[in-house]
Amino acid sequence: MSSNKDLHEQEEKVPSGEDTPQDASPEAAAEDSSPVGDAGETGPRDKKGKKEEKRQSSPQAEEKKQPSPEDQLKAEKDKYLRLLAEYDNYRKRSAKERENIYSDALTDTVTKFLPVYDNLVRALQQSTEDEAYRRGVEMIMTQFNDILSKLGVTPIEALGQKFDPQLHNAVMHEEDSEKGENEIVQELQKGFKLGDKVIRFAMVKVAN
Repeated sequence: MSSNKDLHEQEEKVPSGEDTPQDASPEAAAEDSSPVGDAGETGPRDKKGKKEEKRQSSPQAEEKKQPSPEDQLKAEKDKYLRLLAEYDNYRKRSAKERENIYSDALTDTVTKFLPVYDNLVRALQQSTEDEAYRRGVEMIMTQFNDILSKLGVTPIEALGQKFDPQLHNAVMHEEDSEKGENEIVQELQKGFKLGDKVIRFAMVKVAN
């Protein structure tokens, strides 16, 4: 009895065929996707016509956009002048850099030889009875000064000059009524310049 009852309940739960939806027919789908009629047609033919109009008008637009020969010549001339100015600046900058490199190298080299110059000065300041020895030292000093002169190195004037902090280094001071104010009364070490650049300051003694 219980099995017949269960079977009857399952048959009642099965839905009838009337409530089951059915797919739309192919004819209906074709009608829904049909294009708009001739009166309201906005399909590919309109787009094609617009493209053809653009193609016909593009050569005229390109002619208007192209610069005239005078404008092209002016633009090329401006480019040439800018390039010429840039090259001139590069040439001047390169020449200045080469000068600075040479000046720095020469300054460093001369500075290393100045202690030899100082020793020659001390040798000449010593009294000696050997005149041949003295003349030999004097010849070496003369040759040394000639080489410095050819390199553009000049000595800084000090003795009897007014003290100049741009050229002199005062390491001693004295009061002397016979001397002027800030007058250099003794040169303790010779100073040198390369052009306007000081290689070594003159070490001096200043009065008053």
